[in-house]
Amino acid sequence: MNSMKDRLPATMTTDRLLLTTPTLAHVPDIARLANNARIHDVMSRLPFPYTEADALFFIEQVVTSPDERCYAILEHGVFMGVVGLRFEAGTLPELGYWLGEAFWGRGYASEAARAVVAAAKAAGIPALRSRALLTNTPSHNVLRKAGFTIIGEGTDKEGNLAGRRLALMRLEFDR
Repeated sequence: MNSMKDRLPATMTTDRLLLTTPTLAHVPDIARLANNARIHDVMSRLPFPYTEADALFFIEQVVTSPDERCYAILEHGVFMGVVGLRFEAGTLPELGYWLGEAFWGRGYASEAARAVVAAAKAAGIPALRSRALLTNTPSHNVLRKAGFTIIGEGTDKEGNLAGRRLALMRLEFDR
């Protein structure tokens, strides 16, 4: 297993949210919320249409992967989305997230991202990276609130966003 991933908590709480490992119980909500063209249009790894079979694959393959630390974003037991870190060999962990459209604009993504960033720092991870479409201003705002800065631009090479221009972002922790 990834030693950086292993240092992260299994569960976190914020003022409003519980971040915990997504489970089979979340499959219907994941499928319902992720089956949204507006979310798909800004996500590199999210299929569309998104079905319960896709949500089941996410729970059984992605969540359990040694290269991923995924958290369900919950408020009072209501599933709202996912936030987490992806660990790829030879590069910094990457923060990613998505939130159901019904929950946009209320600060949930920023709150969840800040919690994962704080946990990463506490775990001794030296820096994080993230990326968002150049045109995805709301995501840029979430990442800035979590401490990220734009360090350049790039083009996604694979996935749903292949060939599209991205803002490349980074967060260095002061040690």
